[in-house]
Amino acid sequence: MRRIQAFEFGDLSWYPRNLRNYATDYLQFASNTLDIYQCVISILKKGIQSSDNNTMVDIGSGGGGGLLKIAGHLKKRIPFLKVVLSDYYPNIDAFKKTKSKQPGIFEYVEQPINAMNVPKHLKGFRTQFNSLHHFKPKDAKDILQNAIDNNQIIGIFEAQQRDIKNIVRMLLSPIAVLLMTPFIRPFKVNRIIFTYLIPVLPLTTLWDGIISVLRTYTVTELKQMIFELKNNTCFDLEVDIAKGKQNAILYLLGTPHLNPII
Repeated sequence: MRRIQAFEFGDLSWYPRNLRNYATDYLQFASNTLDIYQCVISILKKGIQSSDNNTMVDIGSGGGGGLLKIAGHLKKRIPFLKVVLSDYYPNIDAFKKTKSKQPGIFEYVEQPINAMNVPKHLKGFRTQFNSLHHFKPKDAKDILQNAIDNNQIIGIFEAQQRDIKNIVRMLLSPIAVLLMTPFIRPFKVNRIIFTYLIPVLPLTTLWDGIISVLRTYTVTELKQMIFELKNNTCFDLEVDIAKGKQNAILYLLGTPHLNPII
């Protein structure tokens, strides 16, 4: 199946902020409820412990994704864990909500953060959950190159693969939106309106979900990107699919050598 670079509503600068935030709220709720990243906890632990500050710097956090559940798993293994949330379109309300639930773990950046040019003061294990597919190949390479250039560990995690099975799964996403929306907190009247009375959220979730599948990079494509990176031999770069009981996560883990030569 050929990769296509179509648009997702959440990527559009003119898309209303409240609708974008409602969408990321849903994705966060679904990720935490279903615990979809449980099968990569050991990989995340490896990445964090390879950093020098036990900090995970998430670039492209959306509404926080499944990070609450992830942090819960990791806290048992890494007592002094810190997680920094950031995004090019930061959902500050969602970030504040996430921090309020685990204030000893979470921090957030209010300013937009460009994943291709992460500020040097944000040091730690860089992660992206279900966001690399939003970027064109050149930009995706720039994200990886920026981590190498700054000698920062990076982990990429995608909760879908580019195949028919995942397209069929996304066809069911409007039903999930309809079932889960009443349980998303804080309760917002407009969220209900744009879900049930004017079904913008179920329809845009359907579109964005299918496009996400069609834009997701394969293991082979990620390995080709790695091959084209400058100074890639300074990093140990691992690409694979971690399989859980209910789902599979495509991941890339890049760890700098102890004495990189750049």
